[in-house]
Amino acid sequence: MKEKKRKPFYKRWWVWLIAVIIIIAIATGGEDSDQETSPAEKKTSEEVAPTNDINEKETEEKDTADKKEETEKTTEKAKEEDDVPREYKSALKKAESYAKTMHMSKAGIYDQLTSEYGENFPKEAAQYAIDNIQFDWKANALEKAKSYAETMDMSNSAIYDQLISEYGEKFTPEEAQYAIDNLK
Repeated sequence: MKEKKRKPFYKRWWVWLIAVIIIIAIATGGEDSDQETSPAEKKTSEEVAPTNDINEKETEEKDTADKKEETEKTTEKAKEEDDVPREYKSALKKAESYAKTMHMSKAGIYDQLTSEYGENFPKEAAQYAIDNIQFDWKANALEKAKSYAETMDMSNSAIYDQLISEYGEKFTPEEAQYAIDNLK
């Protein structure tokens, strides 16, 4: 006589039915807790509701006013940006790129933007870029100092001299000193 093979438990229909029931019970478990509010709690929440409505209206009005003001500022800024020549915008983007990737100083970036061997932007476009770039120049000086310390094994005084040199990085003395003070 052959023995009848039994199906594994996970292939039986009732196992899956129990699994589905458990999942449904877990999913709907959170809904019952909301329904079990006492009458006192319901009354308290109903009494507070009108105040919340007023606060919500005030908040919505403030949000609307803030959004309107922000939209106006964005529109004004967009108009100002539209008035800026393409070449000026390009100089600003290039300046940001030099600041982020090469950790250059303001003066170094200006020179690179105006150099006939560099970007060859007009002086006005380069000045626009320098006037409008927002960057942490002390952090750039520190990054340059780290680079000199790691790759060229320079002393602190030599690094400082290189950072402020008109033939070097052209950082301000304050930016260079910050770099030396924070060099590890």
